[in-house]
Amino acid sequence: MQYNKEILKSTLFKVTSLNSISVLLKIGIGLITSKIIAVFVGPNGMALVGNLRNFLSSIETVATLGFQNGTVKYVAENKADNEALKKIISTVFITLVFTALAISLILFFGADYWNTRLFGSSFQYKAIFKVLALALPWYIVNVLLVSIINGLGQFKRVIYIAIFGNLIGLLLSVVLISQFRTFGALLSVVLTPSLLFFVSFYYINKEYAFLKNITYRSFDSGVIRLMSSYTLMTLVSGFAGPLVYLAIRNNVIETIGIKEAGYWEAISRISSYYLMFIGTLLSVYFLPKLVEAQDNTETKKVFWSYYKTIMPLFGLGLLLVYGLKDFLITLLFTADFKPVSELFFWQLAGDFFKGASLILGMQFFAKKLTRDFIITEITSLLILYVASIYCINAFGVKGVVIGHTITYFVYLCVLGVYFRKALFAR
Repeated sequence: MQYNKEILKSTLFKVTSLNSISVLLKIGIGLITSKIIAVFVGPNGMALVGNLRNFLSSIETVATLGFQNGTVKYVAENKADNEALKKIISTVFITLVFTALAISLILFFGADYWNTRLFGSSFQYKAIFKVLALALPWYIVNVLLVSIINGLGQFKRVIYIAIFGNLIGLLLSVVLISQFRTFGALLSVVLTPSLLFFVSFYYINKEYAFLKNITYRSFDSGVIRLMSSYTLMTLVSGFAGPLVYLAIRNNVIETIGIKEAGYWEAISRISSYYLMFIGTLLSVYFLPKLVEAQDNTETKKVFWSYYKTIMPLFGLGLLLVYGLKDFLITLLFTADFKPVSELFFWQLAGDFFKGASLILGMQFFAKKLTRDFIITEITSLLILYVASIYCINAFGVKGVVIGHTITYFVYLCVLGVYFRKALFAR
């Protein structure tokens, strides 16, 4: 009984509970959004939305220079030192604003080129890239603000921002998709993240006088050197990763068909809903804990608190999703998406291995293990690409999710061996 009371009072329980509400809300909103996309744009339009989402992930990674995790780390370590904090935040803000503006110019004036590269000459959505160019700076500053709030240890506020973001995204998606079909779906993808700036700006001013502490005199190139390791790590995963997925999806479109690519995007959307639960907890709660861990013994406690509290719930959730797969397809999509049912087993199996490996992968960022991260990440992306292409040729669209499972099983095994001293410290 005493143990149960301690759990209920723990920070992890409180953060997990609030995060669960946020994720459940996002899942509910995702159900509505996916249904709207399925009804108004179908599998073909969903494949185009998937391409844009991958592209936006890569653009975000380049525009933020991979500074998010570094910002969380150095803000967490220096939150009691106002001068050091001022240098970190000013340097990162000034650098990211100039980077975002430069990329915006490339997107705006190269809209025709990006449209052809992403959607092909058959679709004319160049206006999407011009809107993205205008929205990108706001989006990037929002990412920075959330990282600062996270580093300051304000876990609840990070989750509140996510909740408001979900609600804004739903409203925008309903209006735009119902009015403009595929164009509206694409437009909602690029607009929603930028609108979150206003929410995060409101919350950061409750904790830190953001604008008053941004000065050119506080710019310190030494901060950029500190961040460089995170830039390398994030560019590999955040930039190269989406490009690999984009290449795989284009392979599906070319060898099987755009409709089958839409099926893969559909199962990916379902996967993204429940992976949000783990992803948010890792970045909001476990990453700062790993940063603060001083030795293998303390790191082991963080690892195993994740495996004992989060993974059992995650595993049960995956079993529930599998049992309800046909219901979920009917609820989320339309009759055109029934073939998605065949993709569930391998997608869920791969996601379980992915969930188990993510906490270990966070240690690369927490301890700035740059070289080893890059080696393991590039290796995993190569395995994903080769395994997916091979399995697509052998099993059709199901080969994509089989490749997904193979990749994350191997990745988990490799990380388990690499971090064995921390996992089994005495």
